[in-house]
Amino acid sequence: MKRVITVTVLNQSGVLNRVTGLLMKRQFNIESITVGHTEQINISKMTFVVHVADETKLEQLIKQLSKQIDVLKVNDITEKSIVLRELALIKVVSPANLRNEMNSIVDPFRPQIVDTSKNFVTYQVVGQPDKIDAFIELIRPYGIKELTRTGVTASVRETQPVETPQLSILK
Repeated sequence: MKRVITVTVLNQSGVLNRVTGLLMKRQFNIESITVGHTEQINISKMTFVVHVADETKLEQLIKQLSKQIDVLKVNDITEKSIVLRELALIKVVSPANLRNEMNSIVDPFRPQIVDTSKNFVTYQVVGQPDKIDAFIELIRPYGIKELTRTGVTASVRETQPVETPQLSILK
């Protein structure tokens, strides 16, 4: 099962290496990783998307990450209401005679054109990973020259859905 894990850490040399080394030793496949500064000085947040076999392995992962030096907090935010985004830069073969057609096809994705030349255009797409996957498949027939993705970053929404007990007449 795919899980979104955030790890808040002290911004120290070697922290990323220790955390990813632990995941590697335990044979967790990291699908995505992003790291960046937070609103607090010297504190960074890592966001991982990892494949975890079951709940027991997930509990072990969270406990082992929590024990690491410089790790302040570990959260599995998969089941929470979250904002999850990824950015992709896609350089596409784009001769002048096809540009209008291409732009009309990709318009529903609201990409930004961040670079253009005689035969190429570079789109920036931001959104859920499946949105980016769909954009890539749509534009692939034109010829992708280069593709780079950031990996996902996520934040827990301030307002979480309240679970209300369901009444049942079938008892």
